[in-house]
Amino acid sequence: MKVLQLCIKPPYPPVDGGTMAMNSVTQGLLAAGCQVKVLTVASHKHPLQSALIPQEYMEQTRLEAVHIDLTPRPLAAMVAMLCGESYQVRRYRNASFSAKLAEVLQAESFDVIHIESIFLSDYLPLIRKYTQAPVLLRAHNVEHLIWRRNAAACRNPFKRWYFKHLALTLRAYELEQVANYSAVVCITQNDANYFAKNSGQRKIFVMPFGVTPEYADNVDVEPNTLFHIGSMDWIPNREGVEWMLDKVWPAIHAAVPQARLYLAGRKMPAALMKANREGVTVVGEVPDAMYFIASKQINIVPLLSGSGIRVKIIEAMSVGKTVISTTIGAEGIACTDGVDILLADTPEQFAFQVKRCLDDTEFCRSIGQNASNLIAKHYNPDKLTAELIEIYTALTAKNNTTI
Repeated sequence: MKVLQLCIKPPYPPVDGGTMAMNSVTQGLLAAGCQVKVLTVASHKHPLQSALIPQEYMEQTRLEAVHIDLTPRPLAAMVAMLCGESYQVRRYRNASFSAKLAEVLQAESFDVIHIESIFLSDYLPLIRKYTQAPVLLRAHNVEHLIWRRNAAACRNPFKRWYFKHLALTLRAYELEQVANYSAVVCITQNDANYFAKNSGQRKIFVMPFGVTPEYADNVDVEPNTLFHIGSMDWIPNREGVEWMLDKVWPAIHAAVPQARLYLAGRKMPAALMKANREGVTVVGEVPDAMYFIASKQINIVPLLSGSGIRVKIIEAMSVGKTVISTTIGAEGIACTDGVDILLADTPEQFAFQVKRCLDDTEFCRSIGQNASNLIAKHYNPDKLTAELIEIYTALTAKNNTTI
């Protein structure tokens, strides 16, 4: 089967949740014997790092990238607002990307066009001009819900108003475009339920992020350690960490003085890097995320907003780490509070769960082991790839009305 995969940013190297999710599809399809062509947007924030991409990967995917200037511009945002358009979507309209996409579609035929983001939906008419192949959307999130939650959490009145505007315009666009695809594959059941209820799309499937455990047994674990890892240029991550440091960490440090908190991730804000909080080590970007995860004891995910699924939770669970998360942070994961994850939505609850785990190492270990079993059962990448190919096969059949 020949698949054209359109990505919103380079899927390799897989350095954050989005790139990991996209790369898992790419690698899974290649391993299953499919032919995959990857065409991706690149930007200043997410450039194509050719030196970090293996030659074999480049040859197998025939990866090509088109640079788009995605720098937020106030004048362009104002024009979009006056036109009642989604500025997030408008930024991805690009003549060079259109030209390259048309060139690819005219040069060869594909069985399926797999699009990795709603933000590339403006290219649907161009795709359908050159091919009869079904076009599938993989929805990583319900994007407008992220902005709605950002607005709710924002203290600045102007930013709160503007976030609400972004959420409203993006909602209208997102629900309209979802209905225009041959099928939609969501990462979480919650997102699938939302689209099924609010859009005209009827072919909606769920395929979470698959992960293969690494470093499960051969890394020394530093005791009494908590860690958070995530891209800090994503607003929900940054807000969650600030909430953790301001509202939760003082109580934890007072109750368990020997506890240590490690903060890792790309684009760490300078203010956090320079901060000097007792018991807190700001690591910044780490060379090997899975090794870092394996070397610490408890994963904290204090998300107050966001949508979709937290890939870093899946990764931490896969190697048997106990995860303490807010309810929002754990959304979309088939987990059970008190069995394979611990949920806490207030500073007091979060501090209690952390102290409980640090005081009772056997309880902490059991939560982590249950988490590892959960991931092995429900998030196996080979199984998920097989399910995706089944969807492709049904879409390409002459009569696909039954899928």
